[in-house]
Amino acid sequence: MNYAALLALALLALPAAGLGAEAQVSLSKPATGVDMKSAPSSFSALSKRLMPAVVNISTETVIASGMPTFPEGSPAERFNEYFGRDGDGFQRQGSLGSGFVISADGYIITNNHVIEKADTITITFSNGRELQAKLVGRDRDTDIAVLKVTSRTPLPFVELADSDKAVVGDWVIAIGNPLGFGGSVSAGIISATGRDLNTGRSDNFIQTDAAINQGNSGGPLFNLAGQVVGVNTAIISQSGGSIGLGFSVPSNTVKRISAALIKDGRVRRPWLGVNVQDADAALIKAYRAKGLTGVIITRISDDSPAAKAKLEVGDLILTIDGKSVVGVREMTRTLSEKPIGKSVNLSIVRDGRTREVAVTLTELKDDEEATAAAAPDTAANSNDLGAEISPVDDDMRRRYAIPKDLAGVVVTSVSPRGRAFNKLRRGDVIVEVNFKAVTSVTDTLAKVKAGLATPATPILIRLKRRGETGGWFDQFVSVEIKA
Repeated sequence: MNYAALLALALLALPAAGLGAEAQVSLSKPATGVDMKSAPSSFSALSKRLMPAVVNISTETVIASGMPTFPEGSPAERFNEYFGRDGDGFQRQGSLGSGFVISADGYIITNNHVIEKADTITITFSNGRELQAKLVGRDRDTDIAVLKVTSRTPLPFVELADSDKAVVGDWVIAIGNPLGFGGSVSAGIISATGRDLNTGRSDNFIQTDAAINQGNSGGPLFNLAGQVVGVNTAIISQSGGSIGLGFSVPSNTVKRISAALIKDGRVRRPWLGVNVQDADAALIKAYRAKGLTGVIITRISDDSPAAKAKLEVGDLILTIDGKSVVGVREMTRTLSEKPIGKSVNLSIVRDGRTREVAVTLTELKDDEEATAAAAPDTAANSNDLGAEISPVDDDMRRRYAIPKDLAGVVVTSVSPRGRAFNKLRRGDVIVEVNFKAVTSVTDTLAKVKAGLATPATPILIRLKRRGETGGWFDQFVSVEIKA
């Protein structure tokens, strides 16, 4: 993500210098009758009650140092420990984070980035008790991990709230291990819900102004009933410290992910095999479709369920099993709840016509990444779009790093007073106009001119655009004729 030079998204791990257990040890109270919006006179009673279930997590990872150790008995031997090296030339690295117990038999939730690559995981309780933990499972996509400790006596635990009931303005408290200061409590409110930080396909964060810092990672965000409404995961900050922009994974996501990890040790996700972009009202109008929301397919992976169902790049998806597709994130969330191996019905628009397509979802594998099917790209002349386009010749391919197999016309400039301003970019390769492929400047101008004959309908342009990492991807833009 790119928040300007001053802002940085920070994961909160601090580098170091079953469900359904006995209810009588649960520290959470039913939410009935609890006013989530009125601040109590003090948070002391709530903090004291919940503290035993919140833990500090320290990890150690042993790696090859790549540097020699000082010989035993030499004057410099004491520096081996200082630099974290042992006698075999290995170096120890550690991190600190937070977590919380969710069952009397010792299941603990934290962030994946707290324990990733750890060789040993030590859990420290508020009373100073230490236990070694084993990794049950982890999910990189949501940054959730489940650990397990063994205790001869039932452990105090807390319960997960229904995060769908959390609303902006509710009071919350965070308990954790910021900067190594274990058992720290901070209070604030829920500032926003459904935040997308562009960190992954499952982004749906709760934002809070309760102070959280490095070391709070994996710790709980409690409501006033003592239930966990979120897992503290990231902050946005100019300095690396709290400025009141903290983000937590919602407890309903944590419930689903932790249950899967405890049951199978991993999360099985359904896979459609497409990349999509949000469709705004103008794009939907250009598709001659009804409604205000949807998504457009921009990539289809080879041998994917979408490919087998003969979906095409450019298809506008309006509904999934009759439920409207509001946008990319909502589509991802809807599909994640669908069973693997079962058919889902998509309502799509292609070539101005609505179609129903049945797709059988398969399981997403860790190494399965959507791969784009290369399409045409690029063309020079001023036109009704307010842009100059040029044929894709050898000079243009060198100038804009256009692949050899990409055909179309290339955008060489865009007028700030033209219809395509803020729609097309220099270097874009136009491959279709109003669902028709273009291969030359003349062809493109003719199709644009034909589109002008229906001023009530925007011109729909499919193009190839070069991303920040150098890869090319499909993009769809609508150009209003009346602009």
